[in-house]
Amino acid sequence: MNGINLWSLLIQIIVGIIVVAPVLWLVGRSMVGKEKAKFTDSIWIVALGIIIATILGTWVHGLLGFIITLIVWLALIRHFFDTGWMKALVLAIILVIVLVIVGLILAALGIAMLAGFGAITGIFG
Repeated sequence: MNGINLWSLLIQIIVGIIVVAPVLWLVGRSMVGKEKAKFTDSIWIVALGIIIATILGTWVHGLLGFIITLIVWLALIRHFFDTGWMKALVLAIILVIVLVIVGLILAALGIAMLAGFGAITGIFG
């Protein structure tokens, strides 16, 4: 993998699984039900989303890269949570809102940097 720092990728995956996967799972359960939104599915969505976005990010940049990354994330949510495109989009929007709120709470507590929250924001864009 030319141009990809594997240690950075591994750290992003670990932080994403620790912080994003539980929130994605909870939002998914509230929107599509506990039968469709499994915790392991959330882990797969986060891990694959980070890996695919990182690989695509080495070749595609800017607005086009953002659009492709967004489509990949929505496709992963759609596939693993067995839902439609619109529900996947709404789920992703709610996920981002919840993660921003969590980040603000962590920042207010002074532990956002310790939690590696900056790595999470790189996942979506």
